[in-house]
This record gives sequence, C-alpha cells and structure tokens, in this order.
Amino acid sequence: MTWLEALILGLLQGLTEFLPVSSSGHLELGKVVLDIEAKENLTFSILVHAATVLSIIVVFFKDLRALAEGLFRFEWNEETIYTFKIAVSMIPVAIVGIFFMTEVESVYTGNIVFVGSMLLVTASLLLLTYLARSKDKDVTWRDAFIMGIAQAFAVLPGISRSGATIATGLFLGVRKDLVTKFSFLMVLVPIIGATFFDIIRDSDPSQVTIGLVPLIIGFVAAFLSGLFACRVMLSVVRKGKLIYFAIYCIIVAFTAIFFG
Repeated sequence: MTWLEALILGLLQGLTEFLPVSSSGHLELGKVVLDIEAKENLTFSILVHAATVLSIIVVFFKDLRALAEGLFRFEWNEETIYTFKIAVSMIPVAIVGIFFMTEVESVYTGNIVFVGSMLLVTASLLLLTYLARSKDKDVTWRDAFIMGIAQAFAVLPGISRSGATIATGLFLGVRKDLVTKFSFLMVLVPIIGATFFDIIRDSDPSQVTIGLVPLIIGFVAAFLSGLFACRVMLSVVRKGKLIYFAIYCIIVAFTAIFFG
C-alpha cells in the first residue's frame, strides 16, 4: 500500500464512519474503483478504526468523563442509567456479531450493485426523517434498544450506521442533539470489540507488509477527517439538513448500480 492509497482510505474511513453515507459501503466501492483492497493488512484496518474511536473520544471527552465519574460512584445515578442504556443498545449488534458473522462477511465481496441498493435504503431513511416529529424527549430504554436494532442492520455494506441510528431516534421523537450524541457514543464499544475480535482471529505478525509511513498517514487522515465529520454531523442533525446526504447517497447508489 502506497502513502497515497493510505491517505485516501484513511480519509474515506474517517469521513464515512460518522457521516450518514455508510463507511462499509464506501470501502467496498473503494476496492472496486481504486483497485485497492481496503483490508489488505489487518494492522492498517486496526489503526484507522482506532483513529475514528479516538476522534469520538476527543469530541465527547467531557461527556465520557462525566459518564465515567458517575459510573464509578457505584450508585444508580443519571450517568449510570445513561451508560446502561448504551449497553442495552449494543445487544442487537452483539448478537449479530457473535452468531451471524459468517453470513455478514459473505456479503463483503465487492458486489457494488448490492452496496448501491443498500445506499438507497440509507437515502430513504434520511428522507423520511422530514416526516418525523420531535417530541423533545431523552433516549428511553426502549429507544436505546430499537436504535441498537438499527445499528445491527447497519453491518450490511451500504446501510449507514449513523444514518440508521439517528433516523431511528428521530422517528422515536428523541431530541435532535441528544440522538446524535447517543448515536456516536453507542458505537464506541462495538468498534473496539470488533477490532479486538479481528486481532484475536486473524493476527499474524508475519503478514504486516505495510510500511510505517503509510500507517502513520492513514491514522492521521482517519483521525482528522473523523473529527471533522463528527462535528459536522452534530451541526447537520441540529439544523435538519440530512436531505443533502440523502441526495448524495442516491447519486452514488444509482452510479454503483449502473456500473455494477
């Protein structure tokens, strides 16, 4: 992998992880369009995912610190309840990851027609948010679990995790700023868990073939673009401008289907 390929994939990972356009779908398209194997090396994959996790931690550092402080008071307070809601939201994707990982991996074959079709699903969800009426409420236990189900469906390439979870939260009437924050925080553990699972399952030091420079470039690109995308989404959802991403997904979807 060259430094330019690492830069492109790092930017692609960081931007699409948080913008509602599907990072997995874009990486599948990247394999075809750029003729690059997005997971050519496990080390690179781990680093760019670590970079996106770090970007979430930086953006929501105060919130995470408050949750940690509340949790380690070992009492049933507001922070503990919020933390357990995040845990509840992770149940569906954990079930998929444990019991259906083989089936999920079988769709990651560079089938850009399938990716395009799923991008149309993402676009539809984003468009439908204009029909959602905010009830100005916080995330309930029920909301957390339903958003978790949406996240589980987003393991399919082309269905955006942030798009699916934020749209679902808006349908449920959760306040815009609260649903965005919950959507981003609920992905932290699944990303970290999936990364460690890959390390345990596929780790082989002899397969590390990427140079230090591409690794550093990929990490920095994913981190900085992740920071940018995370902050952009907070503003976009608050202003109700998801339609632009819906239009983008439709354009990319029909392009992928046409060339596929």
